[in-house]
Amino acid sequence: MSIEKLMDIRSPGQKSKKDKILSIAGSLIEGVLLGIFSKWLDSIALDNSIWWHRIIERIDLDNFFSEIAIWLLIALAIAVFSSSALMAALNVFVFFVGMCAAYHLYSILFSGFNPSSYMMIWYAITLISPALGVLCWYAKGKGIIPILLDIGIMAVFTLSCFSLGFFYVDLRGILYLMNFIGAAVILYRNPKQTAISISAGFLMAFLLNPLWPFK
Repeated sequence: MSIEKLMDIRSPGQKSKKDKILSIAGSLIEGVLLGIFSKWLDSIALDNSIWWHRIIERIDLDNFFSEIAIWLLIALAIAVFSSSALMAALNVFVFFVGMCAAYHLYSILFSGFNPSSYMMIWYAITLISPALGVLCWYAKGKGIIPILLDIGIMAVFTLSCFSLGFFYVDLRGILYLMNFIGAAVILYRNPKQTAISISAGFLMAFLLNPLWPFK
């Protein structure tokens, strides 16, 4: 596809070099902090006598941050609100680099084990994240291509936030519902587009469900 056609879909914003560097640095720091937070949640021994431990357990926050849905939402937001497709690729990539590195190092240094095989999955996601960031950035553009991208993205969020079967749809929890709504809000342009993206995304999710690896 030519540059002119890509510009017709969505034109990049104008940002100074300093703003771009700050954007990349902010994405990296966000990834590091959330990686540490995720591993900390994964490591604490919950005590029902402590009120905030009960909240974490009730809403299943520790398991929520161990699964892919929340990371997809954060990456989607980073990509969509980047100033250009290139910045979306860079910002999403450094976010995942920071998150994975922080989570992995925290496990080794403070939890006493090396989850190398588990981390390979996340490093693989990190490697493909720039391409996914570009697609997410263009999903906020104009025309039929962004609509198709929206449908694909909502299908992914349907798979990550709901349990699907041949004859049922089961919500995994309130945090997952908020996650799904958050994705729809980030991609929102108008009510008709949102309704099409969500409904067609659900249909696509049922077709892709047998292939979905994060169950």
